[in-house]
Amino acid sequence: MTARMLAGKTMSTKAVANEFAKMRGLKAGLVVALLVVGAVGMAAFTAFGSGVLGRLDDPDGYGWKVLFAGLGMGVSLVSPVVLAVLASRQVEIEHSGNGWLASATSGLTPGRLCRAKFVALGLLVTSATVAWGALLIGLGAAIGVSAPVPIGRWAEYIASLTVINLAVLACQILLAARIENQLVSLGVGVVGIFLAVFSSILPPWAAHLTPWGYYSLTAPADYVGEELVYFDLPRLSVLGLAVVGGGLFVLVTGRFDRQEA
Repeated sequence: MTARMLAGKTMSTKAVANEFAKMRGLKAGLVVALLVVGAVGMAAFTAFGSGVLGRLDDPDGYGWKVLFAGLGMGVSLVSPVVLAVLASRQVEIEHSGNGWLASATSGLTPGRLCRAKFVALGLLVTSATVAWGALLIGLGAAIGVSAPVPIGRWAEYIASLTVINLAVLACQILLAARIENQLVSLGVGVVGIFLAVFSSILPPWAAHLTPWGYYSLTAPADYVGEELVYFDLPRLSVLGLAVVGGGLFVLVTGRFDRQEA
């Protein structure tokens, strides 16, 4: 490994560490806590409202199905706007304090700074998404759902949500970096709620056009007639989102690197 590569790796590590330092002042931890509590709270509210306490012993695992469905709805209503707030706050500090120029003078170009922000925020968002799964399994066990935990299905859904959340986060970081008025980014987050909730009534190809539509595409469970059933996850679609979204993020931030701060 050359000295130049070592220097670049050290700078990238330092940039991510700096982003975590900024988060402390921005109280990002409280925003992430809102992400966790909001989605899990809405999932629990949906489950209790659906009479889960009266069907804890159903052999078909009704308790887990309703918790799945509740989490899907809670995530659709909470994630888009909370992720927009996280990205906006983390980027706004560069706009308000002329941080783009200050970082560029130390060798950290705008694109690299955006990538550092994504890594730092992405670690928090991934942890929050995993927490959703763990907390709901704990809730199901606490209220006494007797059916075995569908670990494989649960893990697959949490992995899919992680990909979707990171894709939405990447979009919001790019938008916040490109447009100085952060009200635009927050507005997109609000629009994202509608896309996440109502993409289920759109043709599947239309739901694939935005990362917010994937919240609907990956809905884990819902009613078909009067029966609550599991849905199969669109694995290839989620994989495509990861590949295409990751590629576009690298491409766009690469263009940022070639622009003046």
